[in-house]
Amino acid sequence: MEIPKFLLADNSKFINSIFVLHTDYPKFLLNIVDDSIHWLEEFSQEEKTELDLITTKLVQDALKFYDSEIRNIK
Repeated sequence: MEIPKFLLADNSKFINSIFVLHTDYPKFLLNIVDDSIHWLEEFSQEEKTELDLITTKLVQDALKFYDSEIRNIK
């Protein structure tokens, strides 16, 4: 089964939050309301250095996905 790179997620316990789930490496959950990230993986120190370099792009891609999905709902 092919899994999308990004998924929209929400939860009734977090009524003021909307999430984008990134399913590829590195897996994370982005709260688009406050741009907080919850990483769903553990990283070595070397991986953390690389992660620092790509995090901005990953967040931008997640936000673009969210904007696209919201436009398509209308």
